[in-house]
Amino acid sequence: MTTTTGTAASATTASGTPPAPATSAPGASATGTTATPAAAPATTATATTATSAAAPGASATATTATSAAAPGASATGTTATTAAPAPAPGTTAPKTTAPRPTTAAHDERLRRWRLVLGPDSAESTGRTLTGRDAAMDGALTALYENGNGGRPGGRGGGGRSAGLGASAPSVARWLGDIRTYFPSSVVQVMQRDAIYRLGLSALLLEPEMLEAVEADVHLVGTLLSLNKAMPETTKETARAVVRKVVEQLEKRLTTRTRATLTGALDRSAKVARPRHHDIDWDRTIRANLKNYLELPGRDGAGTVVPERLIGYGRAAQSVKKDVILCIDQSGSMAASVVYASVFGAVLASMRALRTRLVVFDTAVVDLTDQLDDPVDVLFGTQLGGGTDINRALAYCQSRITRPADTVVVLISDLYEGGIRNEMLKRVAAMKASGVQFVTLLALSDEGAPAYDRDHAAALSALGAPAFACTPDLFPDVMAAAIEKRPLPIPDKDPA
Repeated sequence: MTTTTGTAASATTASGTPPAPATSAPGASATGTTATPAAAPATTATATTATSAAAPGASATATTATSAAAPGASATGTTATTAAPAPAPGTTAPKTTAPRPTTAAHDERLRRWRLVLGPDSAESTGRTLTGRDAAMDGALTALYENGNGGRPGGRGGGGRSAGLGASAPSVARWLGDIRTYFPSSVVQVMQRDAIYRLGLSALLLEPEMLEAVEADVHLVGTLLSLNKAMPETTKETARAVVRKVVEQLEKRLTTRTRATLTGALDRSAKVARPRHHDIDWDRTIRANLKNYLELPGRDGAGTVVPERLIGYGRAAQSVKKDVILCIDQSGSMAASVVYASVFGAVLASMRALRTRLVVFDTAVVDLTDQLDDPVDVLFGTQLGGGTDINRALAYCQSRITRPADTVVVLISDLYEGGIRNEMLKRVAAMKASGVQFVTLLALSDEGAPAYDRDHAAALSALGAPAFACTPDLFPDVMAAAIEKRPLPIPDKDPA
């Protein structure tokens, strides 16, 4: 039998012939195992089946055998396997740290942080970029390390001035690089940053630049704002870029818009003598509730006698709804102008709808006769300038001939430069006459817009809630307005 854990004022336990003790120099610290030396008198030993011996004043930690310490020493043990080399007198054994395992995921995180933080982070991340990564870093550096401000500690936070320069060839090469190394969604973000951070709008007036860019809604908005300054040699290229974006939007939006609004038009049309498959049972039952009869012996059960049937009409032949799109063309509404023009063309192509498109700043322009081509509509706008919503609504109000069958959609951030009270009175008058009035603070995918909260609250109080709308939600909003149902408002409190 070896020893048990304990504290003794004399020799602890021993069995058989005492083995040779493991010792260390005075004042040292020892860690070890597998040795079972005897403890000298007046020592204190605490152990768990293991240990080593230390000279006077030493500290020992061990496991797996009995521990004994020399006079004045203390030993505490839990787990150890091999005896450590004895350190020099008066020193402490150094701590050892296991190296962190290197994994592919860890390397990828460091690589991404290196690209995000820029060249100054090479030392802290321990990453040296080569090949494709180095080229990506160069494209990012050209845009975000130009000393125009940015996130502290990241790209754009230093005082460097590499930049893209002011020449079209260097920018065209950079545009080609980012299209090579980044996905389309990232390319569009970087292009926008280049235009706004580095003031490259003027370079878009050159045809070779337009051919190099990745076309999207925001680029179209920028081109429209430059329309009046654009030379004739560039306009055809610009129209090609705009048409490409418009065709993409039409492909995305047309089918669902047509299907949703066709169903809404059919449901909004009432027919007194419908065919069986055209009966609107909900309206028919509501209209005949007064004809409810209790059935004898059925414990209160009864039936509704449908004296009058109400059915869906055929919208394309018998029903027309008037839709007026009234679009704010101030500079902040560029994306909304693009989407509204595309939707206007889609609505105008439906024979059951009579669509009018009006754009305004401080002046009002009716572009209805150009709705067969949304590209013509877009180039008929003039982004920028002030805002007179009251004047625009006055024009729209003068074009309403069938109030009960008219939907007016005002697309504006509501920063009114005209007469506020007159604007609200016009909206109230249109609502009272039966017009379905819809206010969209934005028609885009850009998230929550900036808008005039006081005007939005005033319109909501009139029963015309103002809210931001995505292009995917717009068909449902129009369908609800046509059917005179509550609007599907994402956030009922715009304030």
